[in-house]
Amino acid sequence: METEYLATLPSAIRHFARERAGAIAYAFEGRETTFADFDRHTDRVAQALLADGVKAGDRIAYVGKNSDHYFELFFGAAKMGAVIAPVSWRLAGPEIQYIVSHCDATLVFVGPESSASVRNLLPALPLVRRAVAMEGGEPDWPAYTEWRDACPDTPPAHEAKPADVVLQLYTSGTTGRPKGVMLMHRNLTSGTEISMREGADWSQWNDEDVSLVAMPVAHIGGSGWGVRGVLVGCKGVVAREFDPGKVLDYIEHDRISKLFMVPAAMQIVLRDPRARQVDYSRLKHMLYGSSPIPAALLREGMAVFGCGFVQQYGMTETTGTIVALPPEDHTPADVPRMRAAGKAMPGSEVAVVGPDGQRLAAGEVGEVVIRSPQNMAGYWKQEEETARTIDADGWLRSGDAGYMDADGYLYIHDRVKDMIISGGENIYPAEVESAIYGHPAVADVAVIGVPDERWGEAVKAMVVLRPGVAADADSILGWARERIAGFKVPKSIDFIDAMPRNPSGKLLRRALREPYWTGRTRQVN
Repeated sequence: METEYLATLPSAIRHFARERAGAIAYAFEGRETTFADFDRHTDRVAQALLADGVKAGDRIAYVGKNSDHYFELFFGAAKMGAVIAPVSWRLAGPEIQYIVSHCDATLVFVGPESSASVRNLLPALPLVRRAVAMEGGEPDWPAYTEWRDACPDTPPAHEAKPADVVLQLYTSGTTGRPKGVMLMHRNLTSGTEISMREGADWSQWNDEDVSLVAMPVAHIGGSGWGVRGVLVGCKGVVAREFDPGKVLDYIEHDRISKLFMVPAAMQIVLRDPRARQVDYSRLKHMLYGSSPIPAALLREGMAVFGCGFVQQYGMTETTGTIVALPPEDHTPADVPRMRAAGKAMPGSEVAVVGPDGQRLAAGEVGEVVIRSPQNMAGYWKQEEETARTIDADGWLRSGDAGYMDADGYLYIHDRVKDMIISGGENIYPAEVESAIYGHPAVADVAVIGVPDERWGEAVKAMVVLRPGVAADADSILGWARERIAGFKVPKSIDFIDAMPRNPSGKLLRRALREPYWTGRTRQVN
């Protein structure tokens, strides 16, 4: 199969504007856009960005929920060489300010749910020359469609190259500040191109497939999945946000055949009273990942949805999936293979290494490393951190501990880093700790993830109080809530007398986690 058109995002869209001009590229709340119209709209976006002084290599920011117009911005920026940085609407004001400032965005596109917050932040964002209201209705801000349609649909002169950075996703960092993961055209297209040539049946698409884009576009599970469908010429139904009732409506009424969900989202859908009444006959594959899935939940999902299940393992830095457990390896039986993350996808290499960087034998636990055409270009403005993460031979350190079995299946055992995954959201303790430290009653704080039946893990803070101060969990949680997103705020606080530390003063976080994970085979849930 010829796949040269997958060299870049613009070449893919132009290809399908010719080959499937009248087919639907994206659908959003009753609005449908054909591939031909999507091509024209994204040319207008490219021209509008140029008219606003945006140059190739510049960053633009998007703050809002999911929308088909977000993907127009994404591809329009790609056509003229700019990079889009989507920002989660769930973040607190200071977090939004940091990301928009850090990426040097000159334009910011804002959904209605974030307008008030961004308007308040603009005086602190001197590089931002213009804010655009995605759905209009904002004084002094142009409405997106008017801004877009004021320009011609002439293709821009810029010629995108596979190694050009096109997407910058922010992922929480161990230092307490998010890192900007730079993804190139080839990062986003190579997985599709390789799968079309040599992938398994579950990774193939046909003209009748319809994908559901329900995960947030500020995550690779939203932006990456939303791009994947159009790269194969299929319709993508965009959900404004995750809503279990609406997910069931989409599956039933929009003829969804493929979708990706994090385990916490799947659990919410399965708890909906309608979950066992919906017709799933069109649903071919349920892809899941971002956090481990409880065995009982997986068995329930397989029974209810009745489709092929595919576990996916990856990270933002690998542009999503690089390991998959295919449908044929899924069984209701409690067998070890069901606890595997899967095997490396075609074109990707996965290994487990020891502290010296040498490969370990089957069954030995070490750090998971990845070499893949999907590996990121690096972290924006963080060359040293990039060098620590990707070595000279192209191997990317995942920060996850795991082992390989004799058949090449990867098992995730624990996290080398301290990241907490709650409901598919990556949360780093350092970020939460820094938000709590300033509270006048707090002398010391450590944050850990503890098992949670609904979210996989819940954030718990361990707090040492200042002498003579009474414990007041509500006050500390309120303080944190003003500084970080709600999903990062601890669900509970335990007050302790002193933090466990080694002789050099390093926090023994594992000692804090241990009592909550006793009796579990893995230190991830």
